[in-house]
Amino acid sequence: MLSFTEELCNVAPLRNCKTLNVVAWIVFTLGLSKLLSLTLNFSKLVLDLFVLPGPDFKKYGKGKGAYAVVTGASDGIGKEYAKQLGKRGFNLILISRTESKLVELKKEIEAECKIHVKVLAIDVSTDSKDNYNLIREVSSGLPVTVLINNVGKSHSIPVPFDKTEESELRDIITINNTATLMITQTLLPQLKASVKTLKCRGLILTMGSFGGLLPTPFLATYSGSKAFLQSWSNALAGELASESIDVELVLSYLVTSAMSKIRKSSALIPNPKAFVNSALRSIGRRSGAQERFATSTPYWSHALYHFVIENTFGVYSKIANTINYSFHLSIRKRALKKAERQAKKQ
Repeated sequence: MLSFTEELCNVAPLRNCKTLNVVAWIVFTLGLSKLLSLTLNFSKLVLDLFVLPGPDFKKYGKGKGAYAVVTGASDGIGKEYAKQLGKRGFNLILISRTESKLVELKKEIEAECKIHVKVLAIDVSTDSKDNYNLIREVSSGLPVTVLINNVGKSHSIPVPFDKTEESELRDIITINNTATLMITQTLLPQLKASVKTLKCRGLILTMGSFGGLLPTPFLATYSGSKAFLQSWSNALAGELASESIDVELVLSYLVTSAMSKIRKSSALIPNPKAFVNSALRSIGRRSGAQERFATSTPYWSHALYHFVIENTFGVYSKIANTINYSFHLSIRKRALKKAERQAKKQ
């Protein structure tokens, strides 16, 4: 039996036959290349998530009196970063808005981990120069080698962009972007000096989000702020590689927290403890973010979700945007109905 191209060759000029053979070979080669790439990336994902061991934190100054700075440290993911870095032997500088929570956390970690903990209560939404001066003062003379940029803010509920209150819009940009950049810039000279003094590496982890990975209708300002952090963090990773400072963006889907307003965990929605454990274990690896530089999607179900989206319809596709639109519109409708019921009770 003749192949399709052979049958065409019987009726087509020789030149057309050769062209068809070339086209068929190109299509076959591209398909094979794509399949090989997909297989290799998936294999690497499995190794990153389930096989390879976590990093040795001695390379970041563990055991040498090094300090880690954690922003947004009083609740949720930030609180877990503080606890788990404390258990790994890092002294801590904890920054958040609520002093009472910071003091309570300081007592808990110092008692359990036998380390030094400093706290600083500031409201980063003010973008005050005094804030950055206070950060500089509280960390002065200390060997800071790790910075966790965890502080962040989202919308109270999904909302159309033209109905977003100006105060909420400005707070999101100020907290997620301006404050994060300014805190990093404030501490960077100290990180560089500490790395040289302790003869170790430095680490800057910044919390990203699937809201920045996928353009997200009804969370447009938040989505844009997190997408900004992706490009900024990747650029900074390139700049600081020669300074022995590792920079990574950590991507997460939903996690039980005050920001997400989700209380019950599931396979796709871990609690902060499980998520932070995966994030610290995955430093230096991409996990679900195989296509991205200096980026990790560390939690196993988030990683698989990221991998599937990226390798099917794509994060910037109309399909992904439409699904995101429907999902967040549904959340908005439920939130508005809940607010209406509460208003009637009052």
